[in-house]
Amino acid sequence: MDAALAGIASVVEKHRDDLVDLRRDLHRHPELSWQEQRTMDRVGEALQRAGWTVRALPRSGLVADLGEGEAGVALRADLDALPVQDLTEDPWSSAVPGVAHACGHDVHTTAVVGAAHALADLHGRGALPGRVRLLFQPAEEVMPGGAKYLLSEDALDGIGRIFALHCEPAVDVGTVGLRRGPLTSAADLIEVRLDGDGGHTSRPHLTGDLTFALAKVISELPAVLSRRMDPRAGVSVVWGLVRAGAAANVIPDRGLVTGTVRILDAEAWAGCEAVVRSAVLDIVRPYGVTANVDYLQGVPPVVNDAVSVQILRETVTAFWGVRKVVEVPQSLGGEDFGWYLTQVPGAMFRLGTRTPGAPPSTSTRATCGSTRRRSESEPGSWRRRPCGRSPRRRRPAGDLLVTGA
Repeated sequence: MDAALAGIASVVEKHRDDLVDLRRDLHRHPELSWQEQRTMDRVGEALQRAGWTVRALPRSGLVADLGEGEAGVALRADLDALPVQDLTEDPWSSAVPGVAHACGHDVHTTAVVGAAHALADLHGRGALPGRVRLLFQPAEEVMPGGAKYLLSEDALDGIGRIFALHCEPAVDVGTVGLRRGPLTSAADLIEVRLDGDGGHTSRPHLTGDLTFALAKVISELPAVLSRRMDPRAGVSVVWGLVRAGAAANVIPDRGLVTGTVRILDAEAWAGCEAVVRSAVLDIVRPYGVTANVDYLQGVPPVVNDAVSVQILRETVTAFWGVRKVVEVPQSLGGEDFGWYLTQVPGAMFRLGTRTPGAPPSTSTRATCGSTRRRSESEPGSWRRRPCGRSPRRRRPAGDLLVTGA
């Protein structure tokens, strides 16, 4: 490790205790999407003490700048927590009922604050070679995500490249996962509502059999998409909620099914909504019911730029050696960091959170973006399980993630 890298490591180590305290404090006081005021205050105070110019955005979020140059580099962290109960027993477990940092955004935020200290030290010694911007983004946990809000606030003006991290429970602590090209999938929300006349189950021929039609939508839409769309696009429709009827012998007059549509390919994502809408109408047409499709295009895939991935690879190798870099597969999870990458090149990397030697976490099925709330105005809708760990498991080695040990 050369002198410059050793200097960065020493700055992070000097702030180790403060970073651990910050991560635990954020974990204990989680805030939902668009409500991250306390988190913003804590982060903003730390940045200002380090010498950054900090701008609080009108709705939520922070933008901080340091250094000079034409095309700056941005680092992004997400601030919000999830509407789930923290069932861990750590002293810093969530003190807010029904809200928890179950997806690691407390770690993401603290890691970027740690980077802010290291960059401020470089700037103070005249060794920062350009301009850096930090984006502390609200509302990653709702669709279409707070990234679009930051873009509307010109957060990428003058930025030439952007980086972000995400916790990964399938990769060991102390290891970084990289992938060139698509890292995540596009993730959309779909709700299909059916309406009919209703009737008795002894006379389905006299009414629209709405329950049967709803079952057809559930089973047939994934099958239709597998034929109407390029199979290489990796389209996945998974239902999370079904509701119809109240009695065994009554055909209901209304019902609904909601779920997610995930697509590995960005081009296929652009045309998927139209195919879904027409397919649903075709499926229910024979059954005498009407369909209304509510389709919310959520987030595009995160597509990592090859140059940015190589920058990350060389940096991790310089600090910790080539064995600390692993290749990771594309995930079906959704991440609104993809919106930034539609504007500038960049990359997201996976930060390992698994205790070395532990078995792969079964909770990776509840990946980020698995089931998001439709919007901040619907707090009871679109619930999801904790991301990155089982609800009843303690998060291993969480403090090591922050300090880079």
